[in-house]
Amino acid sequence: MKHGVAFRKFSRTSSHRMLMLRNLVTSLFQHEQIKTTLPKARDAARLAEKVITMGKKGDLAAYKRANAFLLEPKLTPKVFHEFAERYKDRVGGYTRIHKYGNRPGDNAPHAILELVDNPRDLKFEMTARAVGWELLSKRIQHATPEELRAAGPSGVRDILEQERRRHPDERGQLRSTTRWNLQKTLRFRGKDAVQQLQAKAEDHIDTLLAQPLALKQLEQLKADKDAEKAQSGLQVARLKAGQTLPGGNRSTLSMVQGALGKTLSGPAWYTRRKLGIDRSSVWE
Repeated sequence: MKHGVAFRKFSRTSSHRMLMLRNLVTSLFQHEQIKTTLPKARDAARLAEKVITMGKKGDLAAYKRANAFLLEPKLTPKVFHEFAERYKDRVGGYTRIHKYGNRPGDNAPHAILELVDNPRDLKFEMTARAVGWELLSKRIQHATPEELRAAGPSGVRDILEQERRRHPDERGQLRSTTRWNLQKTLRFRGKDAVQQLQAKAEDHIDTLLAQPLALKQLEQLKADKDAEKAQSGLQVARLKAGQTLPGGNRSTLSMVQGALGKTLSGPAWYTRRKLGIDRSSVWE
């Protein structure tokens, strides 16, 4: 019968296993973002949430238990002050796990374990980039890249405030998944969270506009006269394999497959449009 096998053993004794998990939790509280294997990340996240719950209790008994669990006693005040204040409105879910492919060598599944709303929050960064990508995808249908670069990103703050109040299933400037992630990332953050996300989204819009235009100028320079300088710049600014642009209509998988990929044939409505754009000539 299946008794006493509720948790992972990690091919270690109980003392070695608990010391390893305590070390992972201590490193997580110190750096607020660590990379490890997926099974270890799941077990470490379970223990980290219990320690943060002790910090939110704030009594002497919880302080002694957390201090005895962590391998670095200097991190205990951080748990009971900084983390308790950050997660005072959350009832749980203080950690997040991002799958990170497989490790070279033994092919073990890798993952990034992080604390929610930390200064380097990956989901906050990805949401800001998704917002910048989709806003640029909408605007590039009605203006050239040169005009957008001259005007600069504008109205991002108003769009964020509007999308924050919309229902995830309503139609708006953003896709429903991006709007849902936007509302989740801003729900428990401070008052300056919208301003921070606006700055990151505008910076990503500038990056998306600058890289293809710079590559186009380098190619023109190469065609004119200064070939050596242009060639050195092209090696730096050239798009990587599988990288797409806001004006492209090919998926990343299709570009990676190249000539070996299947070409869809059929009516125009059969081909799925990428982010509302089906014009790849806007950058030419």
